[in-house]
Amino acid sequence: MQTLELLAPARNASVGIAAIDCGADAVYIGAEEFGARKDAVNPISEVEALCLHAHKFGARVFVAFNTVICDDELDRAHALMLQAQKAGADAFIIRDPRITGWEDITVPLHASTQCAIRDVDRARYFEALGCSRLILERELPLETIRQICDGVKCEVECFVHGALCVCYSGECRMSQYIDGRSADRGECIQACRSLYDLEDSSGKPILRNKAILSLKDLKLKERLSDLCNAGVCSFKIEGRLKNASYVKNVVREYSIALDKIVASNPGKYRRASFGAVTGGFDPDSDKTFNRSYTQLFLDGKRGRWAAMDAPKSMGEAIGTVASIRPCDRSSIEVRVTPASGCLVLSNGDGFAFVSGSSIVGFRGDICQGNAIYCKNVQGLHKGMTIYRNVSSAFEKALENDLPKRDIRVSLTVRISHLFSIDVKAVSEDGREISCNFKADVDAAQNKERSIAMLREQLSKRSEGMVFSVDNIDISTPGNVVPLFSAATINSIRRLIAHDMSAKPCRMMPLYKGERNTLALDFCPESSTEKTGLPVIGDKTELMRSKYCVRYEIGLCPVRQGGKDNKPLFISNNGRRYILEFDCKRCEMTLRKA
Repeated sequence: MQTLELLAPARNASVGIAAIDCGADAVYIGAEEFGARKDAVNPISEVEALCLHAHKFGARVFVAFNTVICDDELDRAHALMLQAQKAGADAFIIRDPRITGWEDITVPLHASTQCAIRDVDRARYFEALGCSRLILERELPLETIRQICDGVKCEVECFVHGALCVCYSGECRMSQYIDGRSADRGECIQACRSLYDLEDSSGKPILRNKAILSLKDLKLKERLSDLCNAGVCSFKIEGRLKNASYVKNVVREYSIALDKIVASNPGKYRRASFGAVTGGFDPDSDKTFNRSYTQLFLDGKRGRWAAMDAPKSMGEAIGTVASIRPCDRSSIEVRVTPASGCLVLSNGDGFAFVSGSSIVGFRGDICQGNAIYCKNVQGLHKGMTIYRNVSSAFEKALENDLPKRDIRVSLTVRISHLFSIDVKAVSEDGREISCNFKADVDAAQNKERSIAMLREQLSKRSEGMVFSVDNIDISTPGNVVPLFSAATINSIRRLIAHDMSAKPCRMMPLYKGERNTLALDFCPESSTEKTGLPVIGDKTELMRSKYCVRYEIGLCPVRQGGKDNKPLFISNNGRRYILEFDCKRCEMTLRKA
């Protein structure tokens, strides 16, 4: 049976706990150093707290050590990994192959997406090093993903949702070139979200003040079955800098989608952790931060991947501006023609529109029907498309209407005489306990009512567990039933929950690779130069990407009848870059001009 894991980001322990409660099977988090998000670091105490909560449900915690590690930092990284391992970390996400040689690091190692795994040969290299899991490049077509899954024995993980780097993972030097802060060290300045001018080879302007290198966000919720069939076992949500609202919403949406796949394929798939998630808000990833969505190159076909007009979140298009009228000197009324259906707005909703090359945001102080009452907004006029990027009502639901996650426990009850009740409890992960309870009680006058109350009270929730009574067997003289009070039955249920919680949840088995440090000398090159911390020279390739600006503007000589394949140029803040196009490989490179 194939195990399916939903892997969520955790900026800190509280976000990670929220992700687990909303249905994540695993979370990934940064420690104090060496994670590829320098603004998402955590003391080991946070990692330990997250592990304690996750392990209640058999969920796992992966700690990221996926920056380039300098030689003089190896001892510090090693010591920190040992601390995280002691705190309960279930695996480490790594980039530096030298880590595979540390024998006292005994938890599984996952090869980060920064390892540039884009083909079977490179996948087999990291498998040979002993990595138990490979985190693939985002730009791969489904067929290549399938080939890699078929070509290795270890687990394969794919990103399915979140922000996209324009560059191949682990091979971008642009941030380091511009500002000295290396993406390989977790310090990316996100230069791909900046505004640029685009010119052709003769200097003729093509675009002005556009986020030319900015991509839409990835969303593969509708393609999870395809990835399952290809052999992927872990489905990763990007976002270790995202807030709790974002993580809860996206995790819940994808968890429901995976549950549907499991339910429709009995005996084929199972979730990688335990616990049923019920109730709470209705998730909708369109209502949280996104730059609109793309499935990128999953089908091996080019599409419109760019978010040139909206490098920030625009939210959902709700309609067009029908009219604007002043209310007083400082405020206006904006009437909206809904894009479809009935438009429901709430006080405090956030809105946005595109004005020239800028995204302008404003908040609706009072919203009534299709009318927004707000302070004066420059640049807004009739006929503009208006977006809602903050739904006040939805944010309140994410904050207050939370789902519950419970381990399912089945109970078998045997009443041997009026003063004795034996209960056998079996949890969904296989823990078992047997308890005997005695009480000085009378016989029930109404046998059926007493059994019904016993079943009802025992079937309630206690300490993160939800109970169901499989059978009540009565073998007392005359087949009479004791009259247990509701308080007594509740006490019995809480004691069972307490004893069950004292036993560790049985985790699903993990694949663990066999490490072979000899493989270090046989590293196959990625499709570009080796990753690392290069000296930036005049001819150094700053970026290589599957994304193609020429295709985005309709000038591709292969697919769109473009007349030439000469370089294009982009410029920003006094710096000029050359875009070159390798049509044979269908790739774009960026260099200093």
